[in-house]
Amino acid sequence: MRVLVWVMAAFAALLGTPSLAQVTVIHAGSVIRDADGEPSGPATITIEDGRIVSIVDGLQTPGGEAQVIDLADKTVLPGLIDLHVHLTGDPGGDFWKEAVEPDEWGVVVGAKNARLTALAGFTTVREAGSGPETAFALRRGTAEGLIPGPRIVAAGVPLAIIGGHGDVNGFRPEVNELLDTGFTCTGPVECAAKVRLASQNGSDVIKITATGGVLSQQGRGLEAHFSDAEMKAIADTAHSLGLKVMAHAHGARGIEAASRAGIDTIEHGTYLDEAAARAMRENGTVLVPTLMAFQGVTERLGKGIYTPVVEDKIRAVADTARVFMGKALRWNVPIAFGTDAGVFAHGRNAGEFALMRAQGMTDRQALASATTVAAKVLEMDDQIGRLAPGYSADIIAVDGNPLEDVTVLEKVDFAMVRGRVIE
Repeated sequence: MRVLVWVMAAFAALLGTPSLAQVTVIHAGSVIRDADGEPSGPATITIEDGRIVSIVDGLQTPGGEAQVIDLADKTVLPGLIDLHVHLTGDPGGDFWKEAVEPDEWGVVVGAKNARLTALAGFTTVREAGSGPETAFALRRGTAEGLIPGPRIVAAGVPLAIIGGHGDVNGFRPEVNELLDTGFTCTGPVECAAKVRLASQNGSDVIKITATGGVLSQQGRGLEAHFSDAEMKAIADTAHSLGLKVMAHAHGARGIEAASRAGIDTIEHGTYLDEAAARAMRENGTVLVPTLMAFQGVTERLGKGIYTPVVEDKIRAVADTARVFMGKALRWNVPIAFGTDAGVFAHGRNAGEFALMRAQGMTDRQALASATTVAAKVLEMDDQIGRLAPGYSADIIAVDGNPLEDVTVLEKVDFAMVRGRVIE
């Protein structure tokens, strides 16, 4: 019997199963529990099994064999949330790579970018479109701790109209057909079926391309791509399955139509006008402005990266991209944080804060957009977005006070996801 117990204990150790819960204690110089509060003085945060157990004033000496992390000269705050990333891709205009690179390569690229994203302080991301399985593989890898990276809420393949933004294009017809992933749809019935297919395949959220886009090869069509009936079918079906819908949308009428159909978030929103803003307010639709995407593509102009068609579209949208979020703010449209990382280099996500501030957001509003507001968009505000007992131990540390200068978040010195320290 004694030998059997020893063998079972050895087998458990081999599998990495701890006999006792791992306890970690963080000594913090200051703690911002959420964006509505103020920094505390020195405090002790106790973490067990990936969750916060307690936050108490002062630097307390733990008992037992707890791991102690010394951040006594840092400001500690909730991990940041980016609602629009593409971990499985890197910036560039080489659309033809879709025809030569296997989906598996996206997982390799995604593992690299997941690490960079977490090190940049983003402990939860919404993956806004990928290959059929790549983001789902990454989601599992970071959840199980096999890959260092953030919590991933994954959309999978976006739904698009045939020939629209998000559909394969730019190749010979027979190549377009071979590369088709099966998520285009025409008519409300087929669009509802594709939502169900995405849900069956593992999507956490439904992504649609509700209007044309800047980086696709068509030089036209920034207004609504789906019909009103198609978008309503998508929203209603997704909601019946407990899923939200995020819509890539640039043109004002496309934004308005998506909002009235019940779409939950508008990604980009470049040509937002008062009528579209009113529809967003009336329907509780949230804007995810992705200002870093516009900056990222502008930085790459004139370098032979994009095709002439795409370069023309980037130049046409550049001036509007510098002001539209400020208009949305004045029109009281709800705004949450998202960057479109992948259009620019991963790890630069926090550059979005300065761009938001330049268009009128306060430092506190900007921090909230990437914590409490973003957590509410994900319906995870009882788990992430603030530091409190029972919440996931998604914790970062910086120098300075981001409530007074949100750009200090561009240099994160410590990151923890689900209680796991990222390097």
